[in-house]
Amino acid sequence: MAIETLEKKLDVEGTMENLFEPKSAAEYGFKEILYEKKDWIARITINREHSYNAYNTPCLRELMTAFTDATWDDSVGVIIFTGAGEKAFCTGGDVKEYAEYYTQKPRDYYKYMGYFAGYIEAMLKCGKPIICRLNGMAVGGGNESHMACDLSIMADDTYIGQIGTNVGSVACGGATQWLPIFVGDRRAREILFLNEKIRADKALEWGLVNQVVPREKLDEACNIMAEKMLNKFPECMRYTKTQVNHLKEQIWFATIGHARDWLALHFNDWEPNEGMQAFVEKRKADYMGLRKVAAEGGSSESKYGVYKHTCPSCGVTQLPSVHQFCGMCGSALKGA
Repeated sequence: MAIETLEKKLDVEGTMENLFEPKSAAEYGFKEILYEKKDWIARITINREHSYNAYNTPCLRELMTAFTDATWDDSVGVIIFTGAGEKAFCTGGDVKEYAEYYTQKPRDYYKYMGYFAGYIEAMLKCGKPIICRLNGMAVGGGNESHMACDLSIMADDTYIGQIGTNVGSVACGGATQWLPIFVGDRRAREILFLNEKIRADKALEWGLVNQVVPREKLDEACNIMAEKMLNKFPECMRYTKTQVNHLKEQIWFATIGHARDWLALHFNDWEPNEGMQAFVEKRKADYMGLRKVAAEGGSSESKYGVYKHTCPSCGVTQLPSVHQFCGMCGSALKGA
């Protein structure tokens, strides 16, 4: 901002207008999340209990806005992040939205990942400690969201897990990058390759969470931890977080651009289409079917084969190899 512009903002007593005037939480009118600021604590809650607190595209925008607002508000010292209800903290991206929209327009998944990265980076860069209140399962991108927080307290009757290789995706929105830091290389591979549930006692033993408490003690434990951090100097807290984040941020920014591009390009392949459709249809994905196609020399990337046929009647080219008839004119395809 130019000096003369700043001077215009000085009142007659020489004081500066607050350029980062906070808004009340209610002013935002969020629809997918709950947002509250009170007693030096901002509480951000994913409010999509009907979908196990899976975030959709509008939810990511709201989360990014809320974390940014809490960053600028000097009346906020600590953030508590949780999910609505008791079943889930967050189960990652809304697979129904993926199946219905992003598998049809993979190029838009690149844009979606821009929102996701912005949301994660808003947590990394907020300069205030974030306590993850794990009120329920933290699965897929939900665990990645959990790991983006600074501290976490977990109800003793829930679990953590990754599901990328189950649904035709890769957990490179934080899990492939940060799990080795949290739990070590071997355990990280176990979580990422097997996609098994990590119960609360193991999550504590492996260093994924700071505390495990009975569900009825969860709010009390979060409030006690928040109060302890409020009684510390805020600028020292901010810079301590910046320093401790060094390795997390180095790995994140070195990999997220590549991950964003790969996921967008991969989204129209057979694997994500089969995995996510199976999830929506509540059936087991045909993992071995794709393996057999590849082993027999076929295309496991495209469900209907590589684009190689030319119609002898209408001349349309690059028709799928497994098609026996032209999709444009209906004529039989030679060699099909």
